[in-house]
This record gives sequence, structure tokens and C-alpha cells, in this order.
Amino acid sequence: MPAYMIFTRTGPVTDQAAMDAYGAANRANAGTFVANFGLKPLSVYGKLEAVEGPAPEGIVLLEFPTAQAARDWYDSPEYQAALTHRLNGAPYTAVIIEGL
Repeated sequence: MPAYMIFTRTGPVTDQAAMDAYGAANRANAGTFVANFGLKPLSVYGKLEAVEGPAPEGIVLLEFPTAQAARDWYDSPEYQAALTHRLNGAPYTAVIIEGL
């Protein structure tokens, strides 16, 4: 069953250099992430329209073949190394949700 990882930026970027490092690390590992975890980006900071409540600063939506694949990707050494930059760069929430 597919699963989705949703990252919601809940506030402004506070450290652009950290966010740039995060993006560079993810781009450098993109091929590995696709091959090893089946990661498929569906939306990365696309235009959004809030229909209820305040709009978040940005959303990233990733698809994985399973929730376990999403968790394995998140816990991978490559992503964990990049994650430190994101945590320093802006406030986010992240969830894994199983699809139908």
C-alpha cells in the first residue's frame, strides 16, 4: 500500500545557508533515494491555496511504496545527515500517512 510523507514548513526560513545545504544534500542523494526507497516527489513547494485555516509557508509531498519504505528513507544515514540542516533552517512538521 502506498504511503506519503508530508513536510509542512510552519514558519519562515531562519537560516538560508542551512536550507541550501539541506537541498544540496538531497539533490546529491536523489538517485540513491529513488533506487533504495522508491521515493517519488509529488509536490515540492508548489503553489498552494488555503481553503481552511492559515496557509503554511510551504509543503513537500513525497510518495513511497510503503510506510516502512518512508520510515527507512527518513532514518537512512544520508537523509539524517541532511536533516540536521533543515532542523537548523526552518520550523517543520513531518508525517507519514498510509494511502489506499
